[in-house]
Amino acid sequence: MILRINTKPRVLLLSASSGAGHVRAAQALEASFRARGDCTVEHIDAMNYVSKLFQNIYEKAYITMVRRAPGMMGMLYDSTDQPWRHESRRLALDRLNTTPMVRLLNKIQPDLCVATHFLPAEIIAWLIAKKKLRTRNAIVVTDYDVHAMWLCRTVDRYFVAIPEAAEYLANIGVPRDKVRVTGIPVDPVFAVPLDRAEARNHFALDAHAPTLLVATGGYGVGPVEQLVGALLALQRPWQIVAVAGKGDKVRRKLETMAESAGKLSSGKPRLCPVGFTTEMDRYMAAADLLVGKAGGLTSSEAMSRALPMALIEPIPGQEERNADHLLEAGAAIRCNNLPAAAWKIAALLDDEPRMERMRDAARRMGRPRAAADIAEDALRLVD
Repeated sequence: MILRINTKPRVLLLSASSGAGHVRAAQALEASFRARGDCTVEHIDAMNYVSKLFQNIYEKAYITMVRRAPGMMGMLYDSTDQPWRHESRRLALDRLNTTPMVRLLNKIQPDLCVATHFLPAEIIAWLIAKKKLRTRNAIVVTDYDVHAMWLCRTVDRYFVAIPEAAEYLANIGVPRDKVRVTGIPVDPVFAVPLDRAEARNHFALDAHAPTLLVATGGYGVGPVEQLVGALLALQRPWQIVAVAGKGDKVRRKLETMAESAGKLSSGKPRLCPVGFTTEMDRYMAAADLLVGKAGGLTSSEAMSRALPMALIEPIPGQEERNADHLLEAGAAIRCNNLPAAAWKIAALLDDEPRMERMRDAARRMGRPRAAADIAEDALRLVD
C-alpha cells in the first residue's frame, strides 16, 4: 500500500501513438479520472520518451505494414503470441530505447500508473520488480483478445474487454483477483443517450433514409473509396457518411465523388464526406450500420451505441480476433471480399429482423461506462 499524507493520489496514464486506439482509450480514462475530482491525473504519449529509431519503428512501421503487407502483420502477431516467452529479449530491447521514459517516471513518482499500451506497461513492471519505482501498475488491454505482449510479471490489475479474456489470463497464470472485466474504455460521451433523430438533425442528414457510416480509422487506412463507389452504384435510397480520418487525399477524393453522387428524394446528399472528427459518438448515434475495420476502440464505441457493424477485410492479427468476438456475439457481419461487400451490406439492411437482433447483440456487448469503472477500481489500489 502506498502511504500519502493529505494529498490526492497522482495518476499517470501512458498511451502510445503507434495506433489511434491506445491514445483514445487513455483520453477516455483521463476524462473519467478528472471527473472524479479525487486525484490528479496526467496523460503522456510514451512515444515521446523513446529513441528516435524506436519511435519510427512503432509509429511508421505499423501503418506501412497494415497498408502494404497485412499478411506479414498477421504472421508477426501470431508468432509472437506465446505467453511468458521471449520476455527477457523483448525487455532488453525496450530498456535500451526507453531511457527518457524511465527518467520521467522517476521524476513524476506517480502513485498509480495506468497503461493502455504494452510498451510503457512493461517498463513500469520492470522498474517495480527492480525496486526502482514505487507505484501501482494497471494495464488496460485495448483489444478483445490479450496478446502475449501485454503480459508482465509485476502487475496489480488487468482490465479486459470480455469474460473470455479474463478466463484466458487466469489459465496462463495470472491470479484471478488481479483481473477485472470492464470493457475497453471509450469516451464518457458514449454513456450519454443520444436520440437518432437529434443526431441526424445535428449533421443535416436525412431523417428517415437508412444511414451507413463508413469509417476507415484515424489514419485513413482501408479501401474506403472502392467501397463507397460500390455502395453508390447500387442506387439504393440510403445516405452514406464516409469518414476519411487523417487521410486528406482520401477525403478529397470522396468530396469529388459526392459532387456526382446526386441527392436523395428529400434533397439531402447521398454521400457526405467527413475528414478527421471528434464527433464519432454523434455519427454513430445517427447511423444504422457501421462499415469499417475491427479495431478495439472503434468496435467498443459502436457497441456502446448499440450499432451493428459490417467488418471489411479485417487486418490479420488483432483485428481478425476482434472480428471473431463480434461475429460470435451476433453484433457484426464480415465482408472478406471487397467486390461483394456492397451486395452483402444491402442484403443485411433488407433484413430488418436480423438488424434488430444485431442491435440487441451490440447493446449487450456495449460497456459505455468502462472508463469510469476502470478509474473507480484502479484508485482502490492506492487507498
